Amino acid sequence: MKEFVQYMPTKVVFGRNTENETGRLVKERGASRVLIVYGGGSAVKSGLLSRVEESLREEGIVYEELSGVRPNPRLSLAREGVKKALAFGAELILAVGGGSAIDTAKAAALGAANPGTDIWEFWMGRAQTEKALPVGAVLTIPAAGSEMSDSAVLTDEETKKKAGYNSDIVRPGFAVLNPELTRTLPKYQLACGIVDILMHTLERYFTPVKGNELTDELAEGLMRTVIRNGKKAYENQKDYDAMSELMWCGSLSHNGLTGLGRPKDFACHKLGHELSGRFDEVHGATLSAVWGSWAKYVHRLDLDRFARFGKQVWNIESEDKEEAALASIEQTESFFRSLHMPVCLGDLSMGVQTDEVLRSLAEAATKGDTVRLGCFKKLTAQDAYEIYQAANHR
Repeated sequence: MKEFVQYMPTKVVFGRNTENETGRLVKERGASRVLIVYGGGSAVKSGLLSRVEESLREEGIVYEELSGVRPNPRLSLAREGVKKALAFGAELILAVGGGSAIDTAKAAALGAANPGTDIWEFWMGRAQTEKALPVGAVLTIPAAGSEMSDSAVLTDEETKKKAGYNSDIVRPGFAVLNPELTRTLPKYQLACGIVDILMHTLERYFTPVKGNELTDELAEGLMRTVIRNGKKAYENQKDYDAMSELMWCGSLSHNGLTGLGRPKDFACHKLGHELSGRFDEVHGATLSAVWGSWAKYVHRLDLDRFARFGKQVWNIESEDKEEAALASIEQTESFFRSLHMPVCLGDLSMGVQTDEVLRSLAEAATKGDTVRLGCFKKLTAQDAYEIYQAANHR
């Protein structure tokens, strides 16, 4: 094993009806005033929000609400959350929803603890802090893994810039995971979540660092579990066993476990963020749309790695490593297609783009070719352009 630092402070309460324990979990954190962050319709219509709020009242906890979270969470709503948290005197920010709600809650927690600094300064790397309010999460979709991660992503609607912030100070103190809460998810949203889970481990698996045997085994086992149970859950959302496996995979895929001892690549995330920020495409869809093109562009840098991926995850047996590598890429794209997920830009709502747009996306992703994306292959603006170009078809 290579050197690493492991920090996973999130208390996970997993299983049926666990949302009813939210009040107790908040009280354990010493908080009595809570700002609840959620999207809107589904949390209210399903009765989830009322159950969570009842559990808070039972513990004598007062609360305020911030609704309106959308996919590709908006900077403006996060700023509103900061103002509400400060005005209310919130001591903990509680997300009820998926990754977008949790990321918005993290941003509000960061801003409320640092009222003299606009939160976008942290996302742009122009300000640093070691302070944030505690965050808790009641998860409703297996996807982003934000309920155990150190990251949060926001989109500035004005500039169309989507960016991530990473710090252990925003890792949630607790996460409530009830797989039954996912039963009413739209199929497309569930499929996007499945892709996101898989990609969080793929982006940790394909790095230039070797010699982490247990990390490899954990990553490969998680990917096999996502593939097997993701398809089952997609076909039958009432399959509790499949959905519970998928939900737990989502948490473990982004808490660092599947990447210990090696750097993250996340080039595809950076490429996807430009598509989400500019065209408001759903995050998981942007990842499946570019991954195959990225993989074909870089696979010859480490044929052994791609061949191992094919064997361990897809059961591909071939003495020809090039053949095995390409087969593993094709199998992954076929899995995306089985979930009716895009595998090229033409499959997204944005459609096929002009060469000028592709070059501008590449320039934006690499900050004018001043930043190299990823580590498996450090991508220049020209590399990013060629990957976008390869993905730009139907």
